[in-house]
Amino acid sequence: MRKIVIATNNAHKAKEISDILPEYTVLTLSDFDFIGDIDENGETFLDNAMIKAREGAKITKEIVIADDSGLEVDYLGGAPGVHSKRFADTDKERIEKLLSLLTDVEEEKRGACFKCTVAIANDEEIIATFVGVVQGKIGYAPEGDNGFGYDPIFIPDGYNNSLAVLSAEEKNAISHRGNAFKKVAHFLKEHYSK
Repeated sequence: MRKIVIATNNAHKAKEISDILPEYTVLTLSDFDFIGDIDENGETFLDNAMIKAREGAKITKEIVIADDSGLEVDYLGGAPGVHSKRFADTDKERIEKLLSLLTDVEEEKRGACFKCTVAIANDEEIIATFVGVVQGKIGYAPEGDNGFGYDPIFIPDGYNNSLAVLSAEEKNAISHRGNAFKKVAHFLKEHYSK
């Protein structure tokens, strides 16, 4: 089975990508004895994805795929956006903080999207970038035990429940990361299908 290297140590993210790309063995930076996090100090999702891809390629000497993703809430002018992970210390606290900022905001103003930007680096050079988006809205309370991050409060368009209620297969079929990594799979097939 072909291998791909993802510039992350996040086990949830690695599992999700592995589910989206079942034809690949997904390796993470921890498989190369890299412990810790790459400093994500970019101003956009693309900046951070490129930083992680280049640094991952430097660490592993392999072709590396990195993504940065987050939640953009219309009512908050696109926040938390690139600061989604740093919005608070834990998933629970991030959700609580976001819901508190949307207290008494009516449903039609709770529009949001999840965005995932992917960069692929070879020998520290960016060779491709991709974006995946899923539109939806912010619910009023967390629901479901699947997924991670803001999944329990994000209701995708066309659904009545949050991403955390959906099965992994259902989520990956519509999610921002699923959409972006389908483009990655096509790129890899076209350029690295040896």
